[in-house]
Formats: sequence, structure tokens, C-alpha cells
Amino acid sequence: MLSSSASSPAPDPAPEPDHAPAPVPTAPQPSKVAKPFGYGYPTLQPGYQNAAAPPISGGQPSNPVYSGFQQYGQQYPGMNQLSSSLGGLSLQSSVQPESLRPVNLTQERNILPTTPVLAPVPNLNLDLKKLNCSPDSFRCTLTNIPQTQVLLNKAKLPLGLLLHPFRDLTQLPVITSNTIVRCRSCRTYINPFVSFIDQRRWKCNLCYRVNDVPEEFMYNPLTRSYGEPHKRPEVQNSTVEFIASSDYMLRPPQPAVYLFVLDVSHNAVEAGYLTILCQSLLENLDKLPGDSRTRIGFVTFDSTIHFYNLQEGLSQPQMLIVSDIDDVFLPTPDSLLVNLHESKELIKDLLNALPNMFTNTRETHSALGPALQAAFKLMSPTGGRVSVFQTQLPSLGAGLLQSREDPNQRSSTKVVQHLGPATDFYKKLALDCSGQQTAVDLFLLSSQYSDLSSLACVSKYSAGCIYYYPSFHYTHNPSQAEKLQKELKRYLTRKIGFEAVMRIRCTKGLSMHTFHGNFFVRSTDLLTLANINPDAGFAVQLSIEESLTDTSLVCFQTALLYTSSKGERRIRVHTLCLPVVSSLADVYAGVDVQAAICLLANMAVDRSISSSLSDARDALVNAVVDSLSAYGSTVSNSQHSALIAPSSLKLFPLYVLALLKQKAFRTGTSTRLDDRVYAMCQIKCQPLVLLMKMIHPNLYRIDRLIDEGAIHVNDRVVPQPPLQKLSAEKLTREGAFLMDCGSVFYIWVGKNCDNNFIEDVLGYPDFASIPQKMTHLPELDTLSSERARSFITWLRDSRPLSPVLHVVKDESPAKTEFFQHLIEDRTEAAFSYYEFLLHIQQQICK
Repeated sequence: MLSSSASSPAPDPAPEPDHAPAPVPTAPQPSKVAKPFGYGYPTLQPGYQNAAAPPISGGQPSNPVYSGFQQYGQQYPGMNQLSSSLGGLSLQSSVQPESLRPVNLTQERNILPTTPVLAPVPNLNLDLKKLNCSPDSFRCTLTNIPQTQVLLNKAKLPLGLLLHPFRDLTQLPVITSNTIVRCRSCRTYINPFVSFIDQRRWKCNLCYRVNDVPEEFMYNPLTRSYGEPHKRPEVQNSTVEFIASSDYMLRPPQPAVYLFVLDVSHNAVEAGYLTILCQSLLENLDKLPGDSRTRIGFVTFDSTIHFYNLQEGLSQPQMLIVSDIDDVFLPTPDSLLVNLHESKELIKDLLNALPNMFTNTRETHSALGPALQAAFKLMSPTGGRVSVFQTQLPSLGAGLLQSREDPNQRSSTKVVQHLGPATDFYKKLALDCSGQQTAVDLFLLSSQYSDLSSLACVSKYSAGCIYYYPSFHYTHNPSQAEKLQKELKRYLTRKIGFEAVMRIRCTKGLSMHTFHGNFFVRSTDLLTLANINPDAGFAVQLSIEESLTDTSLVCFQTALLYTSSKGERRIRVHTLCLPVVSSLADVYAGVDVQAAICLLANMAVDRSISSSLSDARDALVNAVVDSLSAYGSTVSNSQHSALIAPSSLKLFPLYVLALLKQKAFRTGTSTRLDDRVYAMCQIKCQPLVLLMKMIHPNLYRIDRLIDEGAIHVNDRVVPQPPLQKLSAEKLTREGAFLMDCGSVFYIWVGKNCDNNFIEDVLGYPDFASIPQKMTHLPELDTLSSERARSFITWLRDSRPLSPVLHVVKDESPAKTEFFQHLIEDRTEAAFSYYEFLLHIQQQICK
């Protein structure tokens, strides 16, 4: 699917246990011909009311009844009878859905809508729509699932799921019940899309097995009534959390255990991160998720490893130094990880002392590998979370690394080397950690190349996360220092799940073949997550192994089993239901373009590492060429002179161009290797909403905010300025613009910007007096200031991480960073959006 020559990738074999990313095939492969199969029960009466099923227009056979007792008519009657030339859905009326409206891309000057792009709502009847899983937790690249792999191959679109399984939720039904009802065959959890044959039997929506309803399930705790299993919360909510019994434990639930492993070499002390970290820990010590059993420990390292005995009863923390880094041992096994509550005073003493303990150090070496080996030994008995802070290339002991970056190659348009690790030490260590339920989170605060592509493996395969602060310095680079401070606050206090596993199940006929994210694949479909956090996203590629002709709906279910920080074993379950279609027009009508671009970005990262960056770039371009070419030749019947896309895909070329200009994939623009690798790491583990802002930022004009169209949030009026396209033609020197890139905000101020705005919002008399490094908006008592701050606060509140703000003056050196995000414009090394469209058109007409 990611190459113009391929008819279709055959489903990859199940990933190996060490989870090598599956390469995206380039050679044509015969597509797997789906064999018809005879599952599916005879059509059953809805519920047990002995009523005849309503006749379904279009003469299709009626389908197994889904969910509860309502009689759901099909939303897609008789689609297969329609010739695609009619453009799809014209049975009830001849109105074409908006998603299939043909758009002439080269003629549309303003392709970007002025309001944010929302996830398409699957075309289901109303009752199912209400019950379906939120797209924020679970979405599919195609909201209309093709009936066969052959139909999917024709559409030339990627099929996969994007998950955000542990995101922070304001409402979550939590179910405490002795029996968790699951299908006896495929172990699917009961959900809103099963069908009840009668009061005593329910039919699984994934494998179609008929199961008995347990006695306990007949009672509904919410209504306190008996005999209405279809009204239980598990069958009324597509996202639920079960409190699990001891059947779901291999051992008693572990306590929350946190170990901090800190680089204290000369480089680290000079950068000054210890002050910020220790301060943040002191402020948030009581907010660390956990209970009375929570344990904490500290290890520092340079050319030797220092442990800290914090045993309750000591008058002060005791430092123990291990200088034999080739054979690391624990100087005392018991008192290095201590109970947070019992040893709190000693922990505070250590945190107050640490920033100044190494002030005069001459140690320039870094024995990161041995320090991690020590951490593994310390954590193995319990499992938990290791937070590593590193400021340079590891230079001593196991896992030492050499510099591999050639600065002269940073803006090369040819081969980008060293995107993969230099050693398997960090991956092996991560797999050992994962086996002992320990995740390693990496904070890299470096002023020079530190080989992130090797170091990142320690987090990738242990289900950890990666934070990166290039050119970090607590006084010379205040915005990076502020970023660290904000991110630490979120990191230390957000929810955490320990010793987790996640399984994704799907309707018979569909199969999963490649997973993306930070984890270890234990068996074909079981992801091991030593830790799970609410900011982690995952993706999975799907293929259609057997034709779906016998069903009109398919479902996907993800189940995440974890131990909460309070020591409870819990299972969070999300279930998504989508219609099956048999015409190509319907497949195009249901494309979720943002989900598709995020899945392609994940595939392109794998491709860059397994093959080459230029291969990945070609594959991204081919994804556009192939899908638009297939659409043009089958559905739209357009003249070849025009580049036509269905409305559902109109942003596809723009988003792909944005990806090609993203730090991960760009060429010809100076990009540090660690910056590029970090962008790739983020693509693999960010949830969709954050990843989309990273790929295609939002631009707003903010010097003329008005209350018209504003929304009201908690007694605040929040203006809603229209989105602007990412092009310098939209910038006017008379205005001020806010760009939201997800983790950073830029406010660009034009040099002829109205002084009233500069004074009322920025707090300076005129353009000339705005300082070069301004990172905060003052709280001024003016209407414009209130509106601007209200809008920015509203944007900030919509995400877990508080972005850093940069005010950029027109013509200041800082503006290059801002202008790099204007992806519709031409650069020396890359097409403008219009040129890119012409290039796509040429490729199609070849």
C-alpha cells in the first residue's frame, strides 16, 4: 500500500517476540484471495419479543441483530447493487454524501477548513452511534470497512487502528462484579454490540458464539432490577473499567516503585538540570501516584555509581560508591529503595543536597550502561518505573557509544545514516527490564550529539517514554528549562498503570499484523507494557483475511489489564463498531484522513530505519498518487487533466507534504540527527490529536479577536478565530498570529502591528521595544489581553502538556523556526503545496 507498484501488501507474519518493525513491502505481491466461510448464525429474532424483523429496503437479506433488543435497520441498504458511477449512496435519495463530493485540488485555493477537522462519524444507525467508542480513544483509518482484501487493495488506502487506551477520562463507568462476562470462545468482554437471543443467552459480536448469561448478570445494580441483562452498564457503555479478581493476577499487585537514575558528570552539573528536577520532586513528592506502600530510590553516576541509603532511622542520607563498573553489585540490597512515607525526611534532605553535591566535579565520563544495570538489579524484585536523566554520550563501561554524526551531512538530500541503534545493549537491557515489569523513561538533556537512536531503545522496548531537551541549559536557555519544569510536573503526577498487558481483538475475518508504539510484543497479539501512562498512543495495521460478506458490522475491542498505583488490578475495555461496505465509493466515503496520515507516519518511520529515509519519502508520495489515481479511475470518472479527490481525502496531499517537511522525514534542511530521531520516536508513541498538531500545526490570527462565535467555558468567554492556512501569504505585517504546534506555541508579531495590540496584550509601547526572548504574556486588565489569554489558556487546557510560548518578532533570527512550519510555501529544498499537487498529477498521468 505504501508503494505505487504494490498491488497490496499481504499480511505480515506475526512480529517476532523482539518486535522487529515489519518492513513495508515494495515488490508486488499476489493479494490473498479471501475464501468464503460459513460462520454466522441464522438470522435471529431481535431480543425476545417474537416480532418479525423489519423488512430492509434494497432487498438485502436481513443481518444478525446487534445489541440489546432494539430492531436496528441497516444504515447501508443494498449498497452492492449500486454502480459506482452513481457515486455511491443514492438509494433513499439521490443526494451524494458530503464526503464523496469531488474536489478539484489544483483549483481549490483554500483547501484547509476554517474550523478544526473532526473525526468522521461512522455511518451507523442512531442507537449504535450513541453507543460507539469515542474517537479520542479509538479510531480506524476507514470508518467503512471493505468487505474483502481485494476491495481494500483497489482503494489503495491504509487500514489500521489508532489507540489512546489509557487517556485521562472525566467519566468512566467502573464495574465491580464477581463475574466479568466474557465469550467462552474468543474471550471478548461483553459490550454494547453483542446481541441477546433471549434473556439467558447472548451472541458474541466478534466470533458469533452463543454464550449463557450468568445468573449474577441478570441483576442490574444501577436500576436494582432483575431480568434485564441488556441494561447493565457493560452493555450500555463502549468504554468501561472492571475491577479484576485474583484470576487476573500472576502475583499480588505490586506497589508503586520509582527509581531516579541521575547523570552527575561535569556536563550535567554545568547544564543545571538537577536544581529543576530536585525542586520539582520536592514540590510533588506527596502527589506521586501510590499508596502507603510506595517506594522510591536514587542512583547517581559519572565514572562510578553512587547509591543512597535512605533507611528510616539514619540521621542523614548515606552515599555508597561502587567504582567497579564492569561488575556492578548492590552495596546493600534492602535500604536503597525505601518506603516514601517512612523515609520522607531523609528523601527531602537528599533532594535539597543533591544540586550542590557535585558542584566542583572534574568527572567528565558517563557510565550510563552500568548505572542502568544497577537499576535493573534494584528494580527486579518488584518492577516499577526507572527515570533516567542523561546529558551526554555514554563513554564508559557496557553500552558505551561513539559519536556517529557528521555535522556536514545535516542538510544532505541524499542518504541519512545512523537512524538505527549502534549497539543492541540498550534493547537487550530493555527486554530484561520488561520481563521484570520495569519500564525505563529517558530524559535526554544534551548540548551535543548523544546518539538518541541507540539510547531510545531502552525506553522503546520497555514501554517507557522519551523526553528530549536539545541545548538544555538552566540559565542560557530559559525556555527549555521552563519546558522541563512543566513536563516534570505532569510526568510526576499523572496516572500510571503498572505490570500491564494489552490485547486487541477484532471480528472474525480481520487480522492484525504490525503494532506501533513503545512496548514488547509477547505473543502475536499481546503487548507487554511494564508501565502504561495516559499520554501514550499506539497504532496497529490490519488486513482482511476472510471475506466479510456474512456480516454488516465489524467490531474491535482493546482490553488493557493493569495494576493501579493504589494496588488494584483493573481492566479498561474499549469497543468500536463500524459498518461493512461492498462498493469502492463507500470505502472512500468513510476515510478518516487524520487517522490514515498518522498510521502512514508510523509505517514511514519503520521504513526509514529498515530501508532508508528516501524509500520512506517515496512511499509517502506513492500513498497519495496511488489512492487518488485509484479513485480517479474507478469512482470519479474525471478527465485526466484535473486532479480530483473525494472530499474525505481532500487534505491527504496537504498532510503528506506536511509529513515530508517534518523533522523526521525532511531532507535538504539542516536537521541534527538526534532531533530527527526524536521526531521519529514521537511519531511512534504520540496519540493522534498531539501527533496531528506536530505534523500540521494550527495557525490563528489573534490581533483582532472578537466575541462573535465565541464559546463559554467555566465563566470564561473563549474567542474562536478561524484557522489560517500555513503560508506566508496569510501573514500580514499589520497583524499578530498564533501557531499551535502541540508542544510549543509561537506568536509572530508583524512589524507594522497595531500598537494598541502590542500595548494591550504584550505590555510594551511599540514593536521596537518587544524583547527578543519573550516567553510569557503579562496579565493586563484590558479586553484584548483577556481575550488572547483566554484563547491560549483554552488551547493549553485541551492537552496534557503545557506548551512553551515564544513571541517571535518579524525579522528576528528566531523567525526561521516559525517559518519552517509554513508548509504550504516553497523552500530551497522542498515543493510548495501547489507544486506538490502538480508533481502528484504528473505521477498519476505517467
